[in-house]
Amino acid sequence: MKLVLKGHDERYTVEQSLMNLLPGELPVYEPILPGDDTWSVISLEEGRCHVSLSFHGRRADADAAALLTGTDYEKEGQRRHVIAKAFYQAACEVTGERPPWGMLTGVRPDKLVTRALSQGKSPEEAREMLEREYFVTPERSGLALETGAMALRAAGRLEKGDIALYVGIPFCPTRCAYCSFVSHSVERSFSLVPPYVEALLAEIRAGGKMVRERGLRVRAFYMGGGTPTTLTVGQMDRILTALEESLEGCEEITVEAGRPDTITAEKLAVLKAHGVTRISVNPQTMEDHVLRAIGRRHSAAEIEDAMELVAKYGFPHVNMDLIAGLPEDTPEGFARSLEKCLAFGTDNVTVHTLALKKGSRILTEGLSIPGAAEVAQMLEGAAPALRRAGHVPYYLYRQKYMSGSFENIGWCAPGAECWYNIYIMSELCSILSFGAGGSTKMVGGDGRDIQRAFNPKYPKEYTERPEKWQANQAAFAAFYS
Repeated sequence: MKLVLKGHDERYTVEQSLMNLLPGELPVYEPILPGDDTWSVISLEEGRCHVSLSFHGRRADADAAALLTGTDYEKEGQRRHVIAKAFYQAACEVTGERPPWGMLTGVRPDKLVTRALSQGKSPEEAREMLEREYFVTPERSGLALETGAMALRAAGRLEKGDIALYVGIPFCPTRCAYCSFVSHSVERSFSLVPPYVEALLAEIRAGGKMVRERGLRVRAFYMGGGTPTTLTVGQMDRILTALEESLEGCEEITVEAGRPDTITAEKLAVLKAHGVTRISVNPQTMEDHVLRAIGRRHSAAEIEDAMELVAKYGFPHVNMDLIAGLPEDTPEGFARSLEKCLAFGTDNVTVHTLALKKGSRILTEGLSIPGAAEVAQMLEGAAPALRRAGHVPYYLYRQKYMSGSFENIGWCAPGAECWYNIYIMSELCSILSFGAGGSTKMVGGDGRDIQRAFNPKYPKEYTERPEKWQANQAAFAAFYS
């Protein structure tokens, strides 16, 4: 789509709105010529925006305005809001469609609710704000209210100097069709694992020492991937032993045991011995033909066997992940998968919506996936089923290129919340990350002063460049000096 900006240069705001409302259209900043049928002119004068938009010849105009008040920073946000609002109204008119999250394009739509509640707004006022100012549907505003209120509760549990830790294990048995994470198949890169573990241990020990010297308290720890349980029993034991020096008093220790074909009694025994409070078994589907379509080398029966084994070790909490919109899945199949997960008695179920990520086999090989209407049917059936099982939504987030522009939601039984998930998604405290691809996040007192530092993405680069994580830890230490 050709875009012409007048009176401003808010390209990011316009491009995010374009991605949200007209997926597939790429921004082109060129003059509009006679005969062009897909274009938009976005004009801004102080707090008033006018948008003219043509989409394959169908034309619409829209206006939005706001009284600019407050600091320069606040006024800048108000200008962006009116641009997004006018573009949303024009785009909806030409397409006849209204996304469930309205004009919101960010990862954390419920942060608006958390902020409103913290400022003394009532739940009704917070929800009405989402629907009026951002055109969020009543169903989604209700979800945001529940998860936003949970984030406010989580914030109240934190004290100055509280942080969370993350360890990344970027190895999997095989690469799933939907995956674009920087992770390696162990069968192809087994030689990378031992040096990676040694480098990781060095980073953990240095980071743990820094945490103790700064007097910081680790409230939650999460080991993710990849699939951490691709590690051997000995490797897992060494990593958790190194972490224990920094985890004294940590109330929540989570390890992803994502693939059932990596779960053994010996590995579960090590996790239990190190005080792990939550493991996550992530089938994504319980339909065998869908498992084959996404490249998993295990069956639904093996998932059932793994869950039976997990139950014997009595972990306080167990999570299972499902993805709505996988290749060859149907609303009926997704409902069966959810029913089976709930039958295991798991107290956490995360329902993801498929995100079409660049580099995934779904895109590179053109795999067929359910349409937005079918994905909507999957999600619409999941919510009441989970509520009937006594689960409530406790955190949510969105990603780019999600099917139907929906969301990912963590559901749990009351009292079974994974606090780490809330801390990181709502940006409530600093997260110190170890390992390849680690994203360390330093969060200031008001939650708006956020700084980031990134480890090398690839395991080989990570093992060969310790100076990078050393610099990141120095930045983290300086943040708390």
